[in-house]
Amino acid sequence: MASSSQTPPEQPLQVKVVGLFKSSSFQIAKSAAESLKSNYPSKFEDPIIVPVQEFAWDQYLQEKKRHNFVFLDISIDFYPIGRLIFELYCDTCPKTCKNFQILCTGKAGFSQSGIRLHYTGSIFHRVVRNGWIQGGDIVAGRGDGGESIYGPTFEDENFSIPHNKRGVLGMVNKGRHSNGSQFYITLQAAPYLDRKYVAFGQLIEGTDVLHQLELVPTENERPIQQCVIIDSGELYA
Repeated sequence: MASSSQTPPEQPLQVKVVGLFKSSSFQIAKSAAESLKSNYPSKFEDPIIVPVQEFAWDQYLQEKKRHNFVFLDISIDFYPIGRLIFELYCDTCPKTCKNFQILCTGKAGFSQSGIRLHYTGSIFHRVVRNGWIQGGDIVAGRGDGGESIYGPTFEDENFSIPHNKRGVLGMVNKGRHSNGSQFYITLQAAPYLDRKYVAFGQLIEGTDVLHQLELVPTENERPIQQCVIIDSGELYA
């Protein structure tokens, strides 16, 4: 006797529509979801409709948006080479991410000591072959300065994020609890940095730009060509 296999019946789908009650796009989506149910009753369950008032909509978006995104536009010897885009893990390292994000925007203005708290105009002052590139000395660009939005330095937030791949973004320090504005981007997995330096983000776009920075000729790990952050800011804010 030949065996026959029966296909299990498909489970009906359920559409969920969440949106600002007053918005036309919410009303259109609501109508579309209701039409699917009425036109294909065996394939769709009753839709879940969640109209939200304005005050609750902002809160809903914030809960959904757990990571922030920032960019650095780079030039080498005054020639623009492109943009680095980072995802910041604000849910894991909120204080560290806020420091980096505001230094990207420049919204904090000047520190009490008169330092402009902005990455734009600063340089990448160090390239460690097969290790990392380093920048963010907003004081003089020598690699011995920097300042956070919280004061000269702030504490290590946590070491939850591992240095397990290329493009990990982390804070440079001079020992425990001495984070300022200097940061690094790994060029490969660097487990020796774990539990010593706070990683808080990941490069998600601009791998070609990172590669160009990596190839800049150096002398004692300092780039011979000037690698400048010509613009920086937030994305999708």
